[in-house]
Amino acid sequence: MRHNNIRTFVILAMLFGAGSAAQAQNGFNIPFSQFGIGTSDLPTSSPTAYRMGGVVYSRASRNTVNPFNPASYAAVEKESFVFDIGVNIQTCVLRNSTANQSDADGNVAYVNVAFPITKWWKTAAGIMPYSTVNYQSVNTAFDALTQSNVKTIYEGSGGVSQLYWGNGFNIGKRLSLGFNLDYLYGSITRAIAYNFLGNDSTYCINSRRQKNTFVNNLLIDLGLQYRQPLGEKYTMRLGATCRLPRTMSIKDQSLVYTYHKTNIAEYLFDTVFPEPGMSDTYSSTIEQPLAVGLGLAFERNNLWEVAVDGYYSPFSGIKYEENVDYNIFGHSSLRYADNWRLALGGEWKGNASATSYLARIGISAGVFHNHGRLALNIADQNYDLNETGVGMGFSLPMRKGRSVLTINMAYSSFGDRSILRRDCFSVGITIGSCESWFVKKKYE
Repeated sequence: MRHNNIRTFVILAMLFGAGSAAQAQNGFNIPFSQFGIGTSDLPTSSPTAYRMGGVVYSRASRNTVNPFNPASYAAVEKESFVFDIGVNIQTCVLRNSTANQSDADGNVAYVNVAFPITKWWKTAAGIMPYSTVNYQSVNTAFDALTQSNVKTIYEGSGGVSQLYWGNGFNIGKRLSLGFNLDYLYGSITRAIAYNFLGNDSTYCINSRRQKNTFVNNLLIDLGLQYRQPLGEKYTMRLGATCRLPRTMSIKDQSLVYTYHKTNIAEYLFDTVFPEPGMSDTYSSTIEQPLAVGLGLAFERNNLWEVAVDGYYSPFSGIKYEENVDYNIFGHSSLRYADNWRLALGGEWKGNASATSYLARIGISAGVFHNHGRLALNIADQNYDLNETGVGMGFSLPMRKGRSVLTINMAYSSFGDRSILRRDCFSVGITIGSCESWFVKKKYE
């Protein structure tokens, strides 16, 4: 192994740790993340995916890693080591019928590696954010019972990361199969504080409800890709994925208490939950439904392609159920509805044999619609909150085409302005490096 490769491996290990830490530091105010285990935008939040409108299931590349279909790892070339990293910068605006708020932030979108085990067996590993919780809002209202104004503070932080190990297998020349073992881990903190603004502390006692949720669970993804030549110049590719359903146990830790507040400090008055002799820690459940994806691509060999994706799940994300008799946060407006996504994308791959560098630059674009990403029942009215977006990207070849740098841009709109709508503009930069690590040098 060359010294350059050793240095790359050390840097890679450092970036894995940085990616794990960075994903939980999203500074956005995301009110929708108060539900379940947070909001998850995958795959359309990944810059390598949104540049083609979120098309992922039929795609495979020799110099990038596609974790959304593990069968794609089989495209890694022999004697190669692929290192793929992406960063994302977002500017978002939250709007309702009366006001708006803007925010900006950036983070590491993913870190992936892939390499061959044998000619027919390739392996990959990586890390990416799975869900994010980050919100804070304040509401002040007059309480008729206590004849006092009450300030209610809602806040939450944390998130869940996805660490995966996957394998892809070539079954003959046209078919590849694969699987991912996905390890979800992270912690989420949510709280509601009620502060009475009046002077009467006899009947108006401040209180706080707080819950910490700890996630450590495994999921399994299966993938398939099939390539069918159509004459000498064209190829049709079919991709399919399946995330297996699973009900998992998680740990919750809750505390409900009242307190007196002065200008100097807060003083605990009484613990409401847990009661004496009761533990503050208990097991809850999260349920991953069956989720299936299907993709179809038509390619003019090494020049251009068009592709379409479809996705369906009985509900979006993961269903969370708190298994405790005492209701920590009261009734939730969240409900679970069918979730489906359609995406359409195209790419001009560039002419790899052209002498002009401009002719070798690739251009991609796409659109998507995500129906039922979140469903709410507010004031006895149901809302299926949908998301629509567009994206594009420019692929800049490096090192004679074995590595590539892409600059990606996307716009998406999620929600309903009568409740809350989030408009986001994203810019992502990805680097896919394909190095020859397993070649024995011959010396004369």
